[in-house]
Amino acid sequence: MNKRDYYEILGVSRSASDQELKSAYRKLAVTYHPDKNPGNREAEEHFKEAAEAYSVLSDQQKRAQYDRFGHTNGGATSAGFDPSIFSEFGDIFGDLFGFGDILGGGGRRRTAAQRGTDLRYDLELGFMDAAFGLKTKIKVPRLETCVACSGTGAAKGSAPSMCPTCQGHGQVRYQQGFFSISRTCHHCQGAGVVIKHPCKECRGEGRVQQERILEVKIPAGVDNGQRMRITGEGEAGVQGGPPGDLDVVFFVKEHEFFDRQQNNIHCTVPISFGQAALGAEIIIPTLEGEEKLRIPEGTQTGKVFCLRGKGLPSPTGRGRGDQFVSVTVFTPSKLNRDQRKLFEQLAELNEISNKPLEKKILDKVKGIFG
Repeated sequence: MNKRDYYEILGVSRSASDQELKSAYRKLAVTYHPDKNPGNREAEEHFKEAAEAYSVLSDQQKRAQYDRFGHTNGGATSAGFDPSIFSEFGDIFGDLFGFGDILGGGGRRRTAAQRGTDLRYDLELGFMDAAFGLKTKIKVPRLETCVACSGTGAAKGSAPSMCPTCQGHGQVRYQQGFFSISRTCHHCQGAGVVIKHPCKECRGEGRVQQERILEVKIPAGVDNGQRMRITGEGEAGVQGGPPGDLDVVFFVKEHEFFDRQQNNIHCTVPISFGQAALGAEIIIPTLEGEEKLRIPEGTQTGKVFCLRGKGLPSPTGRGRGDQFVSVTVFTPSKLNRDQRKLFEQLAELNEISNKPLEKKILDKVKGIFG
């Protein structure tokens, strides 16, 4: 009986890449798998045919020989069905058909010991607490190892026994068609052991719900949305597995005066008309108290001054941000008689001193518009 062309079987061109070959084989393997076609001999033959084609074309040396000689190369490429080809497709059969292991391939096997689940704790902080750091206590609800049974799940005086169905392997192997299949043991759910006398405290689970109080040290300079991982403070593992971790996520409140931008802080302070015109020394609030700031004469609204190193520290301990101070010139809304008189005198002086400048600007405008 003449064999079909391997490329034709997989439905790909002779120039198909390795990924195209693999994708084509995946599709055929799922379509014709015996578990999806019980008792269908034709589907079983298609399944073996596709596996044989892929086992040759996925090997560069065998593919080169096949491309040159076809099926007549002294049997070099006509070895027939190769069960080892399933080893790289454990994920297909494991996910779709529940197989843990196919002919010794790379399927997944459940083990009794499992790592505990990671937990998340949202912690709200005041602006200043985030800026300087602090030690605080948090309450974390989590599953912890049962003290009564030491996590075994068995009542005091007893112990888990070997599963009689899988003999402690956690999987049951049986023959189906032309290959051997391993499935997770339904009796022990893959644990390999069974508990005849469950612990009353944890009902055989080996873990109980507890609320644990933890003291955590918050580093200075943490920002909104940042997180700190505490290793081993998640939920307890199963059957002796390691515990999970705890992620503390920070939510920092806004400050009424300071505005944070990364490790820098920004603020706006008002100054009087006289301070802006004549210059002055003013007091500025900072994270660590008051600081003097020199305002030069002729300062305009929107001028920004920088106080080096007065910002927030980095949570990693590397450096510190700055504080940026923006000034705005305050215009009084109500004046008494003396103040009004002084401003009127000032306005007259400004009008006289500004006339040459106004004439120059007017002449320039006339020159532009003709």
